[in-house]
Amino acid sequence: MALDELKAALPAYAKDLKLNLGSVIGNSDLPEQQLWGTVLACAHASRSARVIRELEPEAKTHLSAEAFEAAKAAHAIMQMNNVYYRTVHLLSDDEYGKLRAGLRMNVIGNPGVEKADFELWCLAVSAVNGCGMCLDSHEKVLRQAGADRETVQAAYKIAAVLNAVGAVLDGEAAING
Repeated sequence: MALDELKAALPAYAKDLKLNLGSVIGNSDLPEQQLWGTVLACAHASRSARVIRELEPEAKTHLSAEAFEAAKAAHAIMQMNNVYYRTVHLLSDDEYGKLRAGLRMNVIGNPGVEKADFELWCLAVSAVNGCGMCLDSHEKVLRQAGADRETVQAAYKIAAVLNAVGAVLDGEAAING
């Protein structure tokens, strides 16, 4: 299983990551589509070739073709949106927030899966990318759709762990060739 491969690849100093990887994915209470869509979107958001290579085939076995594409679409659109909206938020001139973005974001309105699942994946990618404005927006939509705080937390825990695993494995690869 891909999860076991990733755990085995982690160095001893990252023991906590091994344990967390097993718990946030292996012991998750999220429904399968929410879980594996979050895993797939966050694997891509981690930008770690090793994490993507290990987890994408596993995610494909747990997701419909539509959900698989939607999770990758959540990653893609949030890579753009997180940079744009984080910048708008960080600039001290509030007038930038009043300007029309003019960026295509059609997939958010029609993701091809349950809107709440797509929003969860967008929130998780936003956690990896550190966009508070997007985190607030997606959390609000999720909570209005009936998601509890534990569901939201599960998504950003997956994001945190996969991002850390990717960083450690990529760092080790850079050192060890």
